[in-house]
Amino acid sequence: MLHALYFTKNSSGSWSVSYVNRYVQSETLKLERTRQKPCFLPAIEGDSAAIIAAYIFNFLRFGKVNKDISNTNVFEHAGRVFAVAENHLPQEICIQNLDTRNTWDIGGEWDRAFTAHPKVAPGSGELVTFGTDAKRPFLVIGVVSADGTKLKHRVDPKLDRCTLCHDIGVTLKYNIIMDVPLTINFSRLIKGGQLIKFEKESYARIGVMPRYGDADSVIWFNVEPFCMFHLINCFEEGDEVVVQGLRSPDSLIPGPRLALNKHDSKISEPAEDDRSMKQGTRNEFLFRLYQWRLNLRTKTVSGGYLTGTEDSLEFPMINNLYTGLRHSYAYAQVVDSLSSYGNSEKVNPKYGGFAKLILDKRKNTEIPGSSFIRMQYHWLGKDQFCSGAAFVPRVGGSHEDDGWIISFIHNEKNNTSQVHIIDAQRFEDAPVAKITIPRRVPYGFHGSFINR
Repeated sequence: MLHALYFTKNSSGSWSVSYVNRYVQSETLKLERTRQKPCFLPAIEGDSAAIIAAYIFNFLRFGKVNKDISNTNVFEHAGRVFAVAENHLPQEICIQNLDTRNTWDIGGEWDRAFTAHPKVAPGSGELVTFGTDAKRPFLVIGVVSADGTKLKHRVDPKLDRCTLCHDIGVTLKYNIIMDVPLTINFSRLIKGGQLIKFEKESYARIGVMPRYGDADSVIWFNVEPFCMFHLINCFEEGDEVVVQGLRSPDSLIPGPRLALNKHDSKISEPAEDDRSMKQGTRNEFLFRLYQWRLNLRTKTVSGGYLTGTEDSLEFPMINNLYTGLRHSYAYAQVVDSLSSYGNSEKVNPKYGGFAKLILDKRKNTEIPGSSFIRMQYHWLGKDQFCSGAAFVPRVGGSHEDDGWIISFIHNEKNNTSQVHIIDAQRFEDAPVAKITIPRRVPYGFHGSFINR
């Protein structure tokens, strides 16, 4: 389901706010509604034989192994708005009322899944996307025209495995490919293993490909194995390409359960003083800001963490006007570990606040050689958690951080949902606005702000 808050200014200069929600009308949702019951068997987690059986039954009954979902992100391209998840094609959405229009396959030129995080290339306005598949070709990269009418370039970079790649980077000239060891493997499943597995002893690499390059043009940089779902930004600096993302040495996927003693180093109990609610978990499951520098001339790579172990960060945001360009600020949701793990073995991340990452400034530290950046925090308070946050730049703003963070907030104590608007330049202050919504907005993934 999509949830939208509309801000409308009338001719007299007064503002009104309205709220709408709608289900994305995918073909499989319409099928299940016609039958008035769920039809697809779960085919991701569980016993290998059960997953195989679910694949077979789903395919024989419906011609596909999984239901179509569009629950991960909302993006805009060429004036059109799309809801997307990477197991299917994007669904075009009418922004006025959230009605589903149609499936977008770029005029019939795109015949596979579509990433939830396509990127608009700086300068050209082209949309860089990719789609993964459990069979060869495992990953295909596409470049869509700025007007969204045609696929200008399509290439198979010839990966040797199906990596659960969730994001792609762009710079002025390059596409950035993340080949991580979180893999999907049907052969492994048939042998009784996991469909999705983090192969910690395997390899990881980052590829730098010219915008219209082929497989032979990709420069691959081998790096230490890691798990990453979200890049923050990529940009060129002299002979180097700088890649920033939220990196973890291990993965909570496929899970689904972890013993609590793996997380026995939680940092603190939630405090009544919401500014002291920093939370953390054991280092191998922390997502921290990491930066690689890929030297295209010497073919060498260097890198390191830019944030410490006090916080686990996810769902990063920047001012999208700086996508693919050097930037100074980023923002992320901060995990409240005690609420996320609670008294259950099941990991259910909840985000108790936001962090502002000041990338050009280093904080004072007693750790020799440390180069951790300065951070500011905006804590939501006890029993309040956020999701679907987005950065909104001020129209005509003169500074990169001149804008707001806007996010859905749920208060679990009184079961109310709000939207908070936070001044990014006065980040630690109280929100400039809190808007109560008449319906509960469930925790979700990504949010977007679309200006009309």
